[in-house]
Amino acid sequence: MMRSPLFLALALAVGAGTPLLAGQASAQTTRAVRATAEMSMVLSGHIEITPEGEVSSLVLDQKSALTPSIASFVEGTIGGWRFEPTLHDGKAVAARAPMRVRLRGTQMADGGYQVSMTSVDFSEYDPKATDSVTKMRITPPRYPDEAYRNGAQGEVLLMIKVARDGTVADVIAEQVNMTVVGPERAMAKMRDILARASISSARSWTFNPPTTGEDSTRDSWEVRVPVGFALGNDRNTAQERYGRWRAFIPGPRQTIPWRKSAPVERGGSDLLPEGGVYMVDGAKRGVRLLTPLEES
Repeated sequence: MMRSPLFLALALAVGAGTPLLAGQASAQTTRAVRATAEMSMVLSGHIEITPEGEVSSLVLDQKSALTPSIASFVEGTIGGWRFEPTLHDGKAVAARAPMRVRLRGTQMADGGYQVSMTSVDFSEYDPKATDSVTKMRITPPRYPDEAYRNGAQGEVLLMIKVARDGTVADVIAEQVNMTVVGPERAMAKMRDILARASISSARSWTFNPPTTGEDSTRDSWEVRVPVGFALGNDRNTAQERYGRWRAFIPGPRQTIPWRKSAPVERGGSDLLPEGGVYMVDGAKRGVRLLTPLEES
């Protein structure tokens, strides 16, 4: 457990400074929603892994922007990870991979805060790749008027089935995480508005199917595409605030009717950088973490 005045300051910010959606519901309902907020920090960097699957090197981006306690926690945790050996021509070799991790600050009964690592992702979008799906034409959705007027902000994680010709065969908003707080009914409505706007735009998107590799002969592919909605003056969502805590209200996960997914497939899906296209089986293409995060 780590304790820091930063956590207390963040908790106060969530309690008093997080934007509120317009609505007539009681303040008690809003407080109940606010209580579900997570204190989140996303960090990036890269790791090097030995042929035996041990971490030999970890480099955190902008380490100077982090508090010593946070940097020490991350380095100590990741240093003990074990990975499935990376094979090349049947032989275990050293590997290097990009990395993004999410930290969560959870308030304890005694008023302190516990820091844990909740998700990790090793995906990297390569727009020139030929062995995976890449984007051809993706037009960002228009900010819905009602959401804009009410200050609704968040991120929509789309799950898309890409047809053989590169068009969208089906699309579902798998999850909508909000970066504002309001009454539960208003939050649900704004999640739906942002999801519908994203889905409507995505139906006209086109992709480049893989032309090489083992996936090139498939009839369709599943990809995740994150779509962000943020107002320019919101400090809570500002991307440049690297190494700072950010509050968000996680939305419920939606079931994908045309796909039977396993929990491992969803690991790190909340960390996918906006602007990329990520195949659902992307984890099979890169390094595979064997150490469960809850045991880190």
